[in-house]
Amino acid sequence: MSELAADGIPVAVSLRVLKLSRQPYYRWRHQQVTQAELTEAYRANALLDAHVDDPEYGYRFLAGEVMCERTAWSICRDNQWWSVFGKNRGKNGKRPGPPVHDDLVKRDFSADDVNELWLTDITEHWTDEGKLYLCAIKDVFSARIVGYSISDRMKARLAVNALDNAASRRGDVAGCIVHSDRGSQFRSRKFVQTLNRHHLIGSMGKVGAAGDNAAMESFFALLQKNVLDRKRWRTRDELRIAIVTWLERKYHRRRRQARLGRLTPIEYETIMNPAVSLAA
Repeated sequence: MSELAADGIPVAVSLRVLKLSRQPYYRWRHQQVTQAELTEAYRANALLDAHVDDPEYGYRFLAGEVMCERTAWSICRDNQWWSVFGKNRGKNGKRPGPPVHDDLVKRDFSADDVNELWLTDITEHWTDEGKLYLCAIKDVFSARIVGYSISDRMKARLAVNALDNAASRRGDVAGCIVHSDRGSQFRSRKFVQTLNRHHLIGSMGKVGAAGDNAAMESFFALLQKNVLDRKRWRTRDELRIAIVTWLERKYHRRRRQARLGRLTPIEYETIMNPAVSLAA
């Protein structure tokens, strides 16, 4: 505005063209930074210094005599300063924890025989009674779901039961790699102990890699289309029965897959490794 005025253009004309009000403009010229903005800047500096000094502090501990908790929260929110122990403000409000295993798969979803590489993950779906959770374990070689567990709670026991189920069905599974994401169920001490008990090898994907467990997610997409989204489920038991029925009757025995040469998972295992197929 000052540059336009220096060029001979009246301030009133510039304000009218820019659709600005005269009074706020001159108020801003008189004091370009308001007292409230200065106060907030000083408070933000104080909060930043305290946060850098101890990142464990959240906004409640950073607030003091000079500001209330709400003010401290507002400043911390705007600048994304959170306690290292606080909730993640990212996608879905969840922050993947540190891996307890290395990534041994690196998106190579292939296997030369059964019980070489298993993938596992958890999906959920609503019923009128509440959510139902499914933890499934897939053998990459044949795309067969070798173990699963269904529950109304998404605890470590859900993943442990699925792993025990798979090991009991498949027999000698020592040395098989079990690949998962970094969900708390798969990082739990109980799950790691179960891996060790069956002489299985854990593997975990990287954070933020969308296709890291894509082969497992493709199965859940099929389940979503063929079962979960087909109707409104009144009870958990009703949905549980539908999942097991589709899995054992249709997916394993009727659904032919191009990757398997137009064979079903059971047919493929019967041809490629009949001993394991009969044992399972």
